[in-house]
Formats: sequence, structure tokens, C-alpha cells
Amino acid sequence: MKLKPKITIADHFAVIQDPRVDRTKRHKLIDIMTIAVCAVICGADGWVAVETYGCAKYEWLKTFLELPNGIPSHDTFARVFAQINPQQFQECFLSWMKSIQKITDGEVVALDGKTLRGSYDTSSDQSAIIMVSAWATTNKLVLGQVKVDEKSNEITAIPELLKVLELSGCIVTIDAIGCQKEIVKLITQQNADYVIALKKNQGNLYDEVEKLFSSGIATRFEGIAHSTYKTEETGHGRHEIRNYVMFSQIESRLNPDSIWSNFNSVGMVESVRSFNGETTVETRYFISSLESDAKQFGNSIRSHWGIENSLHWLLDVALREDDCRIRKDNAPQNFAILRHIAVNLLTQEKRRKRGIKNKQFLAAMDNK
Repeated sequence: MKLKPKITIADHFAVIQDPRVDRTKRHKLIDIMTIAVCAVICGADGWVAVETYGCAKYEWLKTFLELPNGIPSHDTFARVFAQINPQQFQECFLSWMKSIQKITDGEVVALDGKTLRGSYDTSSDQSAIIMVSAWATTNKLVLGQVKVDEKSNEITAIPELLKVLELSGCIVTIDAIGCQKEIVKLITQQNADYVIALKKNQGNLYDEVEKLFSSGIATRFEGIAHSTYKTEETGHGRHEIRNYVMFSQIESRLNPDSIWSNFNSVGMVESVRSFNGETTVETRYFISSLESDAKQFGNSIRSHWGIENSLHWLLDVALREDDCRIRKDNAPQNFAILRHIAVNLLTQEKRRKRGIKNKQFLAAMDNK
């Protein structure tokens, strides 16, 4: 995936419908949104911090924003973002991402959900929001996100996200909650491949896959099209060996009625970890549309954890998402999108070799 240079975000977000009554408007909506984006990039984690940033940077902001009545108050930021339609905000985010990205074949796109722990509100009986995000693991970009309905779960949110992404040529990875026939179908309809974790909640399919690998290993893969791959890592007192095995040409055995779209292979990962004198063994199974290439399969699985180790870690540690107490109406979901915008811009800023926290600190001090 390569980014096209000199893309302006403002044009993509200027089409959002202003929720305010005309006679009450003292500030332009695009000014409010631009200040909020800049403030979150610099580390603001609430509306008071956004206002504080705006006041401190007023002279600089005035060089490219109209600011007819100065910097909006924190109450204004809170009120506006609570009313902005999150679906429109999401569509603008997608429009921006589609304008700057060009996905290359084989890009691993990981889908995973994350709870905004501070968004719960006991006074209004509002549970914590869960956002499902799509993360381009190689280029470290959020491609899109969708909120999980309060009375549902990620199974219903993942299809909604898949429908708005452009995934042709990608490998989509999802944990076991995504092991659903409809989700697999949506991925393959976009000319994308999938690697999806398989757990015992899939009943017969899990049992059949487990039996197939037990039999195949016992007979040294006799009569089974297969490939293998092995990695070994040592560090921080830990030694880990991962053995990847992939079986292909399995449709007649596991998918005779073709109820799973492009179900071309199954994979197994055996992880042997040694730490402080103790050794543990873990075995996991996956279904996939990939042909029998255990190395590609293994790399896809390892890449999937980038959404945890990169995106979710950044949101929690650098942008303090779990500490955020924004709760009113649409504001938690909209602020989550602001954080995703900040993550994309910070990770793509390559002029200074710094960690995200130091990039935020530098951005707060240096207007350039």
C-alpha cells in the first residue's frame, strides 16, 4: 500500500451535515473539527484539553481557519460532537482513506474489536462501546471502523465493516468470532482471501479439522496435499517455536456441499513456549481460502496480532483511550474516529524517527 502525497483531509470532512440550528452557530463546523483533529494528534484526550490546545495555538490556527468568534468552548466541542452523525463521520473517514491508499496484493487486513472502557455510563444505563476496526498491518493504517450495536455483538458489526471496505487482493484475518459463513462469503465477494481462527464453538467443523490433523500427522501426511513452516524466536528469557502445517484440497472432506465460500485449506499452529523453566504447548486451527502455503499462512497469523500490538496498544498507551470519560450521545464514537485519524497521521509521519508519544509532543510544540 502506497500513500499518495499532499492529500487534504478537510475536503473529505466538509460534507458532514451540521447538526446545529443556524441561529445558534457562532463557529464554523470545519473549524471545530479541524481544531479537534489537531488537538488529538497532540495528545488531547477530552474536550477541555481540545479547547486548551485551541487557545494556545490560536495565532497559528488563525492562519488557515476563519475562527469568526475565536476558539470554541469545551462545551461547544462536546455539544457538537455529541450531535454529529457518526455514520456520516465514518463515511468521510472512509472517503479520505480511499483517496490516499492503494492496497497491494497480499496486504494483511486484520479485523478486531476493542472496548472503549471509559464510555460506559451507569447513570443512563449505557454500556461501554465496542468498536470493530480494520487495520492494514504492513502499513499501519486504520482503514475503517464501525460501532457494535449495544444489543448485538461483533458478528453483526464485522459484515457492516466489510461492506464498506475495498479489500481486493488482501488477506483478511479475523479471530474465531468471525468464523461465520456470511462473513466468509462477503470477503470472497470482494476478491479477497481469508484466514480465520476456528474454535470449538463451530462444533462439527472443529472436530473434523482436529481429526484430520491428528490423522495426517500420525501418517506423516500420506495422501494429503500439505506444506509446513517453522519459526523460532528467543528473547527476554523466552524461547518459542512455532510449527505451521497447512492442508489443501480438503473441500470434499470438510466442505462437500460448498457451504463455505472458497474454503481451500485448513491450517494448524503449534506453539511451544519455554519461560522460566516451564514449557507450554498450544495448538490452534484456522480455515482459509489460501492455497497450501504454510509460510504465507504463518505470516498472516503473525501479522494479525499487529492490530493488538500496534493499533490497540497505541490507542491505550499513547492516546489513553481507556481513560477517556467522554460518554454523551454520539461523542464516544466520534472521538474514537478522531483517535483513528490521529493514529493514521502520526504513523505516516516519517520525517522524524520518533515513537508516537514523542511525535505527539513534537507536534504540540512545533507547528510545522
